[in-house]
Amino acid sequence: MTTPVTQGQITQGPVTQGIDHLGLSVSDLDASKDFFEGALGWTQFGGWPDYPSVFMTDGVSRLTLWQCKGGQINGFDRHANVGLHHLALKVASAQALRDVFARVSQWPGVTVEFAPEPAGKGPREHFMIYEPGGLRIEVSHTPAG
Repeated sequence: MTTPVTQGQITQGPVTQGIDHLGLSVSDLDASKDFFEGALGWTQFGGWPDYPSVFMTDGVSRLTLWQCKGGQINGFDRHANVGLHHLALKVASAQALRDVFARVSQWPGVTVEFAPEPAGKGPREHFMIYEPGGLRIEVSHTPAG
């Protein structure tokens, strides 16, 4: 249980309850939506056509994907830009990690940064891709124990 916060009061412990959703801008809204639905099995649960966006979920996490507007779209540079470095998703097993990689690495418009490998000295394993709308996505599995 957390203590309510009043202005200027210092509390112990978090006053939030986790991430409600992430809002992410993409270069191609349709391609990103198709990737999350087709390659990852997510479902759309809404969106705003007048402010082009789609709301996506895997049943646990929720994303808002926004269509970038304007002429020049710049990729993220962690050394020069403030913002999201990557979206990290988890899977239930090492085999699921390999199965997801086999599926997404063949998806049209996906760029593979690296295939499944140990993260640091392990035992956690992960891979990184760029989905068709330009988001950098990590998928990982951490063995229990």
